[in-house]
Amino acid sequence: MQRLKTRAQFEAVMAGGTTVSRTEHFALHRSRLQPVEGSQPAAASQPEAAGPAGAPTGPRSAGSTALFAVCTEPWLGAIVPKRWARRAVTRNAIKRQIYTVSLDFEADLPAAAHVVRLRTGFDKARFPSATSVALKGAVRAELQQLFAGARR
Repeated sequence: MQRLKTRAQFEAVMAGGTTVSRTEHFALHRSRLQPVEGSQPAAASQPEAAGPAGAPTGPRSAGSTALFAVCTEPWLGAIVPKRWARRAVTRNAIKRQIYTVSLDFEADLPAAAHVVRLRTGFDKARFPSATSVALKGAVRAELQQLFAGARR
């Protein structure tokens, strides 16, 4: 399974994808893998094309690359906003759970780009610790439900 890494990849999935599964706290978005043109990370160092009157119009199109390599395996990314998980240790623990649980369902996922997004926060009164065993168990159970719903 490949991981989404660039902002352009995440934006492409969120803009052109559909929500295939949803739970109380998470949503799974999917976008078919198509070669989508995007700028290379080092695009700022490339010379810009000149438009009318010599005004720069942006990086040259020759410097663009496909966001997703054509392959037969699924791509996965995780979005855990600070709005819903304030502490970095909690965000990182949730992301680790997302990537770990996704490996169990890798064979069932189609060759597409997927993004798991945290939609709401977990109750602080119920889970006061940032990385409690109870929180990790609740996240894992809900993610299993999310990925099982994507199979249908």
